[in-house]
Amino acid sequence: MVTMTAEETWEAPQAGGPLDATVTIPGSKSLSNRYLILAALGSRPVRLTGLLRSRDTDLMIAALETLGVDCRVDLDDPTNVTVIPPAGGRFRGGARVDCGLAGTVMRFVPGLAMLADAPTRFDGDEQAYRRPMRPLLDGLTQLGARIEYLGQEGFLPFVLTPPSHLVGGEVTIDSSASSQFISGLLLLAARADGPTIIVHSGQHLPSLPHIAMTVEDLCQAGVQVQANPDCCRWSVEGRGPAGTQLPDQVQVEPDLSNATPFLGAALIGGGQVSVPKWPERTTQPGGLLPKYLETMGAKIDMVPDGQGSATFRVTGGESIHGLGDFDLSPAGEIVPSIAAILIFADCPSRLHGIGHLRGHETNRLKALATEIARIGGQASELDDGLAIEPVPTQRMHGAVMETYADHRMATFAAMIGLKIPGIRVRNIGTTAKTLPDFPGMWKRMLAGEGQD
Repeated sequence: MVTMTAEETWEAPQAGGPLDATVTIPGSKSLSNRYLILAALGSRPVRLTGLLRSRDTDLMIAALETLGVDCRVDLDDPTNVTVIPPAGGRFRGGARVDCGLAGTVMRFVPGLAMLADAPTRFDGDEQAYRRPMRPLLDGLTQLGARIEYLGQEGFLPFVLTPPSHLVGGEVTIDSSASSQFISGLLLLAARADGPTIIVHSGQHLPSLPHIAMTVEDLCQAGVQVQANPDCCRWSVEGRGPAGTQLPDQVQVEPDLSNATPFLGAALIGGGQVSVPKWPERTTQPGGLLPKYLETMGAKIDMVPDGQGSATFRVTGGESIHGLGDFDLSPAGEIVPSIAAILIFADCPSRLHGIGHLRGHETNRLKALATEIARIGGQASELDDGLAIEPVPTQRMHGAVMETYADHRMATFAAMIGLKIPGIRVRNIGTTAKTLPDFPGMWKRMLAGEGQD
């Protein structure tokens, strides 16, 4: 595993020839953190297997333990974690939760603090102070919370004082900046003593597949949810102290969004890359990737394994096709990887429906346009997205590329380095947010080694 300081740079390796690799992807971050929350909201132990172990999930586990949840990690396999909810379903308040830069921690865990026995302070990395929190906290205030901001209003850090009783009711927020605000309220609503209706009041709601994922996970945990995304309205029948009821053991799917840089490498570097255990049915936004890659000129093969999943193989074509005007709102988190591929396309692309990426770990639209220009490419921000105008590869050049403490900007730079010599990536270690050993996995992919 590569260990580097934030100031050091990592030399992105070039593809020396057509790729021929199989890459095993760790568990989904989105599912891992949702299952951790749902297990904590229950009344009996749940064993999670194949859980992603990365900075984001470790922050979630630490946050749950701060609130009195017992998370027992299997010493032989740390991807297996048994979650034991606090007795009586009452969480422990009076402590500080470190959110780091993890959106799911800062937007899901405050809901648990609504069920605590004392106020809870939420803090995080300095960069997290720029990630919006106001819509979620307004929603929690409508459910009885009191919020004391310790810095800029609407952002970390803050102290949440819970209500004496979580009744439920109707909550209206504008979730245009992140679908996580809706998901955080849906998860909490499972423990209300009455029904909760959640309404989105804004014009645009990004990443609807992530909300669908939350709804499906709640249903798996025995919670009745009526979803009407066309009307931006969700109704949850709260189960009160009975809480959620996940199965005794839950297997976490591979992270399909984290597979995108590896599968996209087949288009940039040529050859083929396979990812096993690709679910035949999934709520992950990365499940849209086969359609996107095929549109860009890749050959797609799915080889069923007889276990409800398949080996997904991507073979690069003779050229990469631009996407023209293309709506990427359902899968905004894979935009950096898609952008890395489109730099080498045969025609322009205008990616729409992704304005909310300005509020992620960094302003991803500005960061992508800046870093593409840094290597001699051409890209510009749109009101709701990004325009990429391909230039000949020989006109692009190496550079030290910034990551902005954003894991997806780091993998974006690594993908570019497959084809452009002299790409160095500052703070490649930020990939540990969701991929604990990305540099090692990348090197093994290029070497054609199997990855367990």
